[in-house]
Amino acid sequence: MPTIAQSERAALADLFEAIGPDAPTLCSGWTTADLAAHLVVRERRPDSAPGIRVAALAGWTERVRLGALRDRGYEGLITDLRSGPPRWSPFGLPGVDGLANSVEMFVHHEDVRRAQDGWEPRPLPAGAQKALWRTLGTARMLLRSAPSGVTLAAPGFGERVAKPGEPMVVVTGEPGELVLFCFGRQDHSRVTIEGDAAAAERLRTTDLGI
Repeated sequence: MPTIAQSERAALADLFEAIGPDAPTLCSGWTTADLAAHLVVRERRPDSAPGIRVAALAGWTERVRLGALRDRGYEGLITDLRSGPPRWSPFGLPGVDGLANSVEMFVHHEDVRRAQDGWEPRPLPAGAQKALWRTLGTARMLLRSAPSGVTLAAPGFGERVAKPGEPMVVVTGEPGELVLFCFGRQDHSRVTIEGDAAAAERLRTTDLGI
């Protein structure tokens, strides 16, 4: 049975092919071609990885990404993405793809899906929802800029205090929707927020994620 990373990777590659290189995504300013290049470079050019987090190195990362788009072309990038990380990549080590790419592929798959007109949430297998719920054990890092305390609640899976603090608001939804919310896709996640109204509104507009 494929891992979440593998199934989401395959579905995202199919979607890239279906809608072409110029479709919008939820990644600000990026088309599908831009996002495809990011995903491939992330796995195949570890020298560019620091620039994803370190602003001083972001220029190099962007040059590498644009170079990959120029050299491989959109179809070549889809082929690379579909084939998965090469063995020499850190992501190619046994077990690393499943650990490091499940959320990455899920979130970016939804970045493409939910940027298109008429999108609706898709049903996810219970096993995938359970695995996504487990990843929210580290949600405190994603919610570090939240202006209040945050409890995440997923009916049928449980609830956890993701960030202590007052006032406390409760964000409720399926695990996949909560993942998207915590990664800064608040406007495109199907959740409810209960608690202090002002805190809830601030949370909806706060820059969340890594």
